[in-house]
Amino acid sequence: MENSRPQDLAVLVQNKLKLNRSRVPVPELSVLEALFDCLFYSSMCKEESDLIKVTVTFIDPENPDPKPPGFIVPERWSCVAFEKPIAMNTKALAKLSKAADPSSSSLAVYFNDKGGLYIWGMIDQAMHYQNFLNYESDTDSEQPGLFQVAVSDIGTLHVFFDYELLATLKQNVLVKRYLDVLTIGPISKMLKRNAEFLKIAIHQYLDEFHPAEKYQDWEEYLDGLWIQTFSRLLLKIQNYQHGGAILIADDRADLDIKYQIHYERLTLAMIAHAKSAIDNFVSENTIEGQFQSGKSSISRKLYQWESQALSEKKGTADEIKGSISFIASQTCVDGVVLFDRNMITNGFGAVLRAKGMPKKIYVSSTATATPKSLVPYDPKHYGTRHRSMIAYCWKHPNSLGLVISQDGDIRVFSKIEDKLIMWENIKTQQYLTNRSQRQKSTLI
Repeated sequence: MENSRPQDLAVLVQNKLKLNRSRVPVPELSVLEALFDCLFYSSMCKEESDLIKVTVTFIDPENPDPKPPGFIVPERWSCVAFEKPIAMNTKALAKLSKAADPSSSSLAVYFNDKGGLYIWGMIDQAMHYQNFLNYESDTDSEQPGLFQVAVSDIGTLHVFFDYELLATLKQNVLVKRYLDVLTIGPISKMLKRNAEFLKIAIHQYLDEFHPAEKYQDWEEYLDGLWIQTFSRLLLKIQNYQHGGAILIADDRADLDIKYQIHYERLTLAMIAHAKSAIDNFVSENTIEGQFQSGKSSISRKLYQWESQALSEKKGTADEIKGSISFIASQTCVDGVVLFDRNMITNGFGAVLRAKGMPKKIYVSSTATATPKSLVPYDPKHYGTRHRSMIAYCWKHPNSLGLVISQDGDIRVFSKIEDKLIMWENIKTQQYLTNRSQRQKSTLI
């Protein structure tokens, strides 16, 4: 929605709160409008020459934890109250933002009986939430308050209800839906086909070492591992705020690669991680089965096997993380990072030399790119980086191009039949809308 304002975000949030039917009173619209106005204008401020980046949690100081779980894990959030509440304004937010890194904490905000907003404390342990969103952890953590608002850039506000991204206001554009192209639609199918190298290796491993395990039971896990790894790479590139581009192509035609390399460690690490995950799963099930059958102890060999598998699973997870960082940093050099179908890096700093663009490109409002969702656009409307990617993907139909802007926006390009299609507002983080989705995600 273009020409949107913070007030439009306030209406969206109030409607969401009404639908939740919580026992907590729904704030008046004027309170929410004041909240989003303050955050919007704070995003344009600087503190010690840095732009403001902060997360606030809308939470009642009189009852901050109305429904605590029966079992409280050690890393659960807690509130630390200030001796005196602080009136919420742009100046106060700018000052406190330096002490409230969004990756580790948030500011506790609420309103008084006159509708005035105030900051009454801070909330810790936010890193576990961020790690889950970014696929760095398979364990989610409960979130405090009614909702959270993150200020990530100038005029950019993200509203979260637990693990659901309700909406994002980007200057004057309100984005209420991010396209899940990595798990649904033609882009997802293309990426999953690219995982064939991983799937063949694991199929052979199961046949040789775990014949009782059915490959079909692990195929969804392998697709998830592949897609999540790719998502993590995009998130890492976004965090550099430099902008970059990725091209997955069959060959090196129409490419001038400045720095040619052959880096296959990411793919090999995924294979090793999948093998160790299978070993860990089978060993744990074997131990559990022995105890259920009445045994009071297990053999040393079985214990050592389970311990070793768990250690290798953690080690290969770290290897994947390091490989992602290694590749993501290459996007900071001007040019394209080139991958083949097996996610092997063949170079970076590449220049796309393809000539000739389509008269129109089609922007899809859905991940599946149905005919009704396609809106024609003039490709000349976009910048040099986007136009060169459009020209390349138009000439090479089996290629997949991704352009990451400095502001973090990701656009995906691919030729589907006779149309060059572009997807934007791409979902990269692990946003979930219900508990069952969260439980399923932890299996990957």
